[in-house]
Amino acid sequence: MTAAVPAPQHTWAYFFDIDGTLAEIADTPGGVRLDAELRGLIQRLYAATGGAVALISGRAIPDIDGLMEGVRLPAAGQHGTERRDAAGHITHHAVATAQLDRAHEQLAAAVVGRPGLLLEHKGLSLALHYRRAPQLGSYAHRLVQSVLPQLDGKYCVQAGKRIVELKPAGKDKGVAVVEFMAEEPFRGRTAVFVGDDLTDEYGFTTVNRLKGYSIKVGPGRTAARYRLRNVTAVRAWLAS
Repeated sequence: MTAAVPAPQHTWAYFFDIDGTLAEIADTPGGVRLDAELRGLIQRLYAATGGAVALISGRAIPDIDGLMEGVRLPAAGQHGTERRDAAGHITHHAVATAQLDRAHEQLAAAVVGRPGLLLEHKGLSLALHYRRAPQLGSYAHRLVQSVLPQLDGKYCVQAGKRIVELKPAGKDKGVAVVEFMAEEPFRGRTAVFVGDDLTDEYGFTTVNRLKGYSIKVGPGRTAARYRLRNVTAVRAWLAS
């Protein structure tokens, strides 16, 4: 892994994870904030690149927009299950919603009486957070795995930082990058993916294949070829 991350260039196409990358991870998803200075940095980068900046997150697109206080950037939500292109058109991956709703009911019943576990239905995916109860991590993973067989191979389990999710099979952050790169204003640019979690490894692998810049935020093994120490370092890199 190369130690020095190249300075940002206006000819690149940028893809950013949010939690743990642009903002510090909070105890709950609702506790995360993007301050005005950071939002300004992202908007200036968006202008400088002619719009070649996208946010790619496990969050749903309306949640992403809320963090940006209504600024509608290109975005892929729920790990690429939904995507808004540069023209503002939103596409959703077809999912078996009835099966997902049944799985949600079962998981909701199982977490009752387990303080610190937070179950989130994002519409196309489910997330079980254990940030407030890390000692229940193994239980959370076993619980989500237990409902997987009834989903007929249409969903898969995705682990993350004190979170375990059920998401549609065949969609991930790397797929979202490929979809964006086939469109204007991303087409023909050098792809850059910045992320911190296991879900971002799909983006790193894809960007490596595209001969772009994969940047891991924080410690840990990774396919990324560059590293920034923390969220503060990401901000400083953007400001450079």
